[in-house]
Amino acid sequence: MSASVAHEASASGLSYVNGTSTISLLSDTIGQSLDKAAGTWPDEPALISPSHNVRWNWREFHTHVESLAAGLMALGLSRGERIGIWSLNRPEWVLTQFAAAKAGLILVTLNPAYRLVELEFALNKVGCSAVVTATSFKASDFIGMLQELAPELAKAGKDRLHAKRLPHLRHIIQIGGPLVQGALAFEDILKMATAKTRAELASLSSQLQFDDPINIQFTSGTTGQPKGVTLTHHNILNNGLFVARGMALTQKDRLCIPVPLYHCFGMVMGVLGCVTHGAAMVFPGEGFDPLVTLQTVANEKCTGLYGVPTMFIAELDHPEFSKFDLSSLRTGIMAGAPCPIEVMRKCINLMHMHDVTIAYGMTETSPVSFQSGLEDSIERRVSTVGRIHPHLEVKVVDSEGRIVPRGQKGELCTRGYSVMLGYWDEPQKTAEVLDAARWMHTGDIATLDAEGFCNIVGRIKDLIIRGGENISPREVEEYLYTHPKIMDVQVFGIADDRYGEEIAAWIRVRDGQSLTQEEVIAFCKGRIAHNKVPRVIQFVDNFPMTVTGKIQKFMMRATVERELGLKAQKTA
Repeated sequence: MSASVAHEASASGLSYVNGTSTISLLSDTIGQSLDKAAGTWPDEPALISPSHNVRWNWREFHTHVESLAAGLMALGLSRGERIGIWSLNRPEWVLTQFAAAKAGLILVTLNPAYRLVELEFALNKVGCSAVVTATSFKASDFIGMLQELAPELAKAGKDRLHAKRLPHLRHIIQIGGPLVQGALAFEDILKMATAKTRAELASLSSQLQFDDPINIQFTSGTTGQPKGVTLTHHNILNNGLFVARGMALTQKDRLCIPVPLYHCFGMVMGVLGCVTHGAAMVFPGEGFDPLVTLQTVANEKCTGLYGVPTMFIAELDHPEFSKFDLSSLRTGIMAGAPCPIEVMRKCINLMHMHDVTIAYGMTETSPVSFQSGLEDSIERRVSTVGRIHPHLEVKVVDSEGRIVPRGQKGELCTRGYSVMLGYWDEPQKTAEVLDAARWMHTGDIATLDAEGFCNIVGRIKDLIIRGGENISPREVEEYLYTHPKIMDVQVFGIADDRYGEEIAAWIRVRDGQSLTQEEVIAFCKGRIAHNKVPRVIQFVDNFPMTVTGKIQKFMMRATVERELGLKAQKTA
């Protein structure tokens, strides 16, 4: 049946695909999935955090989660309330993720890069009743910022906080120390569990529904205020399941997760992928460090590794890279940003990741819609984002919303179990991206070939329109990556009096190498179309990006235009 459906979709000649599978969608909640993991693989490793001296098997991890969930209920938090988590990667983060799900609370994942204005907005937007926060990390004084937003904390008792600027917030739960006045120690919440709240927790398990909202993740907010993407148990648990199946994970695997937990890459593709298959979650440290990641993979004999392209580039180019035995690696995922072909090949050849996969998606779709398969050829894996995930539909449409023929560019739209409920308390913004037929309009430009492989060729807003011609930055980037001296490159449009837009490139040169603008131009001339050759070339040490590795090209454009005194031309 699957083959006939796939053949019929291809035979139509239209850019529409649906994922068929003999594996059914899970009807579990996240808490029920953890119960099954603890019952099925009790003695297998569940969470390993060398930097925090934590090594829990699934039975131990389950015990800690149950205590924390019952403790949160003893604190007076009830089903449907929002609880924020503001920390980098720590064992307490993952405990909170599962404990919130078991207690029916909606976990609000807060970006560790937030500062006062962003934090205040996020907590108030969704009405967080409690926030679990790290004390500090490097230059980020998390507890200090909360004290500034809620000075009433200094006079608060242990029962409830009353803060003028954060009117919904009742409790601040602090990870680590020293404990500040008015905050509750994280470890003390586990001790608050009583026989009564444990019984209430057990009873609640059968009442929770898999379509209940369980997670709010804020978009990066590159245009306007961030929006709270609201996701359900069903959304993210099933996405974690099928991502992990795409890598053939089992209880014998150890997955190294250096990507942030506050984002879907870490908490869904990583954590929930592991819980549905019994694989161990291995966290190298709180923040990403290429050397520590390499050490962790080697020491813990990790079989899988996650990362955005810039992470893999940093690992591959580390001066001590050759010292580490990475032969235990088999699989992993490179995602979060366009994956340079040359970097992908190095991961396969130098890091032993012969089963590495590419995944594509967005937070609003839980996140993954496409993933390359282990059976796909190297050529397919390095040049596409794979094929549609099980139980999902995708179409590519033109500006009028009509499905385009195979091979033709258009906007990618996704429908199925993975699509968010909507943006929290933003019905108008939800309607702008989620149509009446429940198609999520991604804003990405894509093509589907005859076999259903997808290629993301750019963002609608990132297209460079030079003299009326559409130019894909991705196409120019892929060519420049083949230059032996170029480690990383980003191409973007800038304002131009004559053509409307011109092409600019920011380039990171490999250590020990030097490169000039003239060399780059000579490398391009005669090999790519003249209108695709960058007119402005700058050499930089890094790119502006979000914590999850998404490049912020709008900031690059603004910087170059400011430096060169350029202004965008008005269009009719």
